[in-house]
Amino acid sequence: MSLRLAFMGTPDFAAASLAEIVGAGHDVVVVYTQPPRRRGRGQAETKTPVHQLAEQFGIPVETPEKFKDEVVLEQFDALDLDLACVVAYGQILPQRALDAPELGCLNLHGSLLPRWRGAAPIQRAIMAGDEVTGVQIMQMEAGLDTGPVLMSEVVPIAETDTAGTLHDRLMTTGAMLWPRTLAALERGSLTAQPQSEEGVTYAHKLTAEDRRIDWSRPAGEVADQIRGLSPFPGAYFELPADKPIRVKVHFAVPEKGEGEPGEILDDQLLIACGRGAVRLTRLQREGKGVMDAADFARGNTVPVGVVLS
Repeated sequence: MSLRLAFMGTPDFAAASLAEIVGAGHDVVVVYTQPPRRRGRGQAETKTPVHQLAEQFGIPVETPEKFKDEVVLEQFDALDLDLACVVAYGQILPQRALDAPELGCLNLHGSLLPRWRGAAPIQRAIMAGDEVTGVQIMQMEAGLDTGPVLMSEVVPIAETDTAGTLHDRLMTTGAMLWPRTLAALERGSLTAQPQSEEGVTYAHKLTAEDRRIDWSRPAGEVADQIRGLSPFPGAYFELPADKPIRVKVHFAVPEKGEGEPGEILDDQLLIACGRGAVRLTRLQREGKGVMDAADFARGNTVPVGVVLS
């Protein structure tokens, strides 16, 4: 027996889940995603990755600006759903929507709850120096990522991981959780585990302040900040010039070194931190492509002894 579902999601992270759910044979009768937005230099109107995939599957797509609008909720009520599957949709669902499907709404989240509830769990886990994270499917309720957990998979965080590489592993692992979860739900064999109230942390939305590298921090924390923001939105510093040049750092490795925080210690971009130093290995000058440290140093003035801001 297949479940009658709605799917709600927007980015690539969500599209992978939609593909697995459809592949498992479930009846996805409608997809909800964010409306097309104008993007790029030409400002062409672009559909979301989930929107594009749904059209390939021949699934009707709805793109409400506000899910809480009465007309949207009435249409959702009328779908007579067994369940709604939600992955990085980008809108808060009102209680009426959570209650509409017979079995409620399930959400895939990219952390091991209650750690990193909120908007940026992948980035925050790396920035905090966590060694493990995971994906979980939970029953949605009114609180922010507070619902009981139905299915989990632990994912280690390697020292070489960036937000980009970890995102891709969690995307694949999370997508593969859906068929298992839905099959168990049909059998009636799922056990909901309430979240602990201990160890709650919040993955607040990334800000401009999060991006600027603070060289006064220990080298390990600086390297984690850089990895956690790579490749997007990117941690950065500014090269001194008449007009400071912004440089995004994609990867750095902690090393031994002493100096004033931000001081360039050698000609291979070893930068002093509050404790220890980091060697910058992948960089991107504003308006340019990503390059390794040697190529960057050849094309930019980075003399030893200069203090970066």
